[in-house]
Amino acid sequence: MTRDVTARPRAILPANKLSALVLGAAAIGALAIGALAIGHVAVGRLVIRKARLGALEVDDLTVRRLRVVEHEGPSS
Repeated sequence: MTRDVTARPRAILPANKLSALVLGAAAIGALAIGALAIGHVAVGRLVIRKARLGALEVDDLTVRRLRVVEHEGPSS
């Protein structure tokens, strides 16, 4: 007399290991988003010290403080 043996399907990872993996992935994602935000703030604070522009076209411009200094170079 033969018996049919069926094995229980096993999960890929046990529940505690899967939850730890998900928590670790979420933590790494949060660190990556934080690093991107800090980089965005750092790049946004860059200041152009000297710029020479022949022509400038601006659609929208918001200025909190504007200081205009006329530079008189040597006459040619």
